[in-house]
Amino acid sequence: MKVLAAVSGGVDSAVAMARAADAGHDVTAVHMALSPDPALTRDGGRGCCTISDANDARRAADKVGVPFYIWDFAEKFRDTVITDFLEEYSAGRTPNPCVRCNEHIKFTALLERARALGFDAVATGHYARLDQTDSGPRLSRAVDPGKDQSYVLAVLGVDGLRHSMFPLGDTPKDQVRIEAEARGLRVAHKPDSHDICFIPDGDTAGFLRQELGEQPGQIIDDQTGESIGEHRGTHAFTVGQRKGLGVTTATETGRPRYVLRIDPVQREVVVGERERLAVSVMDCEKPVWCGPLIAADQQVRVQIRAHGESISAQIVTVSAESGFQVRLDEPLIGVAPGQSCVLYTPDDETVIGQGLIRSAG
Repeated sequence: MKVLAAVSGGVDSAVAMARAADAGHDVTAVHMALSPDPALTRDGGRGCCTISDANDARRAADKVGVPFYIWDFAEKFRDTVITDFLEEYSAGRTPNPCVRCNEHIKFTALLERARALGFDAVATGHYARLDQTDSGPRLSRAVDPGKDQSYVLAVLGVDGLRHSMFPLGDTPKDQVRIEAEARGLRVAHKPDSHDICFIPDGDTAGFLRQELGEQPGQIIDDQTGESIGEHRGTHAFTVGQRKGLGVTTATETGRPRYVLRIDPVQREVVVGERERLAVSVMDCEKPVWCGPLIAADQQVRVQIRAHGESISAQIVTVSAESGFQVRLDEPLIGVAPGQSCVLYTPDDETVIGQGLIRSAG
């Protein structure tokens, strides 16, 4: 197959590229430039998209012996991932920019260009297992549970998965580093990237304030309905947040306060005790399916955070176009509108699909 290997400059994508070449595929490496000014992007392993990352990617491609190119997706990244991030926070929701990046950039935009150039598949360093079966692709959790990225890949759906390759899904991360060193790849011990790549200083609240401006409002006590403080913008808060509220941290009962609800129209942030965060039902919209449509009353596992644990639930209603509703077998704390809810099979191994949480209660 003719394979386009997306190389970030890190160890995972470098080894994935090398494995694709070892498998006999005709591999070309491409580094996606996502920042309009990579010189201003955080360097040293905590971020990505820096000039040094591009140089590391080029050296890895040279070592493997495959052609290397840099494709500029900075404008597309800004118009989709960053714009969505700002719009979601403005609406009082909590987006996951990595999910959006996988959906709009690393696969949709990249794959569209790759297919137009005659490539059969895109290979990345994501940790997930993908089997191309006669009945369609099957996306499952990685062997290394600590690195599993099936949650952020669920947004690809059947069409995206048909043209994807994840060569690292069957290997623990420490073994990937050992392999990289054995191959002579200089990125073998490069730290993993963390945080949001387009917020180089890690100050999400500051970034949102700079982009959206100050929108002062009131912090409301859930029990009394009275204002107990002021804020500089609802976009600085997320459901379940406890620290940095700018008000007395404890209620009259002595229990910590948490953000319970966000109303960007009224510019109100409602806070209260943790027990008020518990939800048992989630309504999800904009579904993406990774296999056959499931039926109502089916038992599933659901996961709402990239590195969180899944819990057992039951499908209440389901529609291929409008979404699904799940009833949790036990209450869940800190569910925020805008998060991705990924459905897994009852054995917690294979991805069924995902949707964006519209409401929970």
